[in-house]
Amino acid sequence: MDIKDFKSGILKQEYQYKSFLPEKINHTFTWSDPQINTMLENATKALGELNAFTMIVPNIDIFIQMHITKEANTSSKIEGTKTEIDEILTPKEQINPEKRDDWQEVRNYIEAMNHAIKELEKLPISTRLIKNIHKILLSSVRGEAKQPGEFRQSQNWIGGSSLTTAYFIPPHYNEVNPLMNDWEMFLHNEDIFVPHLIKIAIAHYQFETIHPFLDGNGRIGRLLITLYLVSNGLLKKPSLYLSSFIEQNKSVYYEALTKVRTNNDLNHWIKFFLEAVTMTANNGVKTFESILSLKQEMNQLTINFGKKTQNASKLMELLYQKPIISINDILEPLSISKPTANSLVGNFEKLGILKELTGYNRNKLFAFEKYLSIYSQN
Repeated sequence: MDIKDFKSGILKQEYQYKSFLPEKINHTFTWSDPQINTMLENATKALGELNAFTMIVPNIDIFIQMHITKEANTSSKIEGTKTEIDEILTPKEQINPEKRDDWQEVRNYIEAMNHAIKELEKLPISTRLIKNIHKILLSSVRGEAKQPGEFRQSQNWIGGSSLTTAYFIPPHYNEVNPLMNDWEMFLHNEDIFVPHLIKIAIAHYQFETIHPFLDGNGRIGRLLITLYLVSNGLLKKPSLYLSSFIEQNKSVYYEALTKVRTNNDLNHWIKFFLEAVTMTANNGVKTFESILSLKQEMNQLTINFGKKTQNASKLMELLYQKPIISINDILEPLSISKPTANSLVGNFEKLGILKELTGYNRNKLFAFEKYLSIYSQN
């Protein structure tokens, strides 16, 4: 089917409202718009460059964890949380009580993503995997009463205070299982020939349209993009996350999804998605370039620590994993005494590597600000 001929679905009369029943997608898609070819080439090239960086940056898994932390925070922000990346790296007991629910939601996202990446080694992207990560996402947070780990058994809606004022009403819950089965078959159907980036663009639209859960659909849908790219070998590591681009272009993102449903304009949505991949991958390359530059700068500083050089190097490696630390955080990893730790951290403060955050006399926290700023900018 040429995407210009795509029919997105129909409005179906329910009791006192109309839900949107999307067409199933498990078939081949083609296109006649040459601009998609160029945009697909650019996105694939940018993704390849990002993937190459993940293979040359030393100890890449350390930095991938920061990527996941940033994604978790940004994706949750789209849904209304109000945390910053430095807060997510701060112990819960030192977070403003009013922000602790938001903090927990983001931490759940991090756990869900790490769990999903590990599960991909033995389990393909499937409704089973999706339900598992959804259960983690909603555990012990505001959505815990909304069937964590289960597809919905009631009608949901987007926008508005009720079904009568809703901006969009997804399909009736009786349609969710057959639609998600079709969605899963589309992802894994080797008899249809659709490039992976086009396939996941269509799959993301369809997932958000089905809206299979009562809560967490946006976060799960965005997380699935990265999982798909990793599971199909386009990325060796989970290094591409579209949430920053989507947050910066949130109204355009929602408009592009809506235009598929109202105008059957799948073409426009695919172009938006490919631009998002290209821009995000290019920014990811800049992030890794900044990390390599920072590592070189830090190596030059720590090499001049004399007898403390070994401990200074160990502390630097710890800071890449945990850029906000307390004195107690470094005692066991470095196998040093508290006076030695205080002295070492004091030297790092003098060099501007660390900055004290709390202003307390006790229970101080120190931030590796240059490193954190890389993830704030890109």
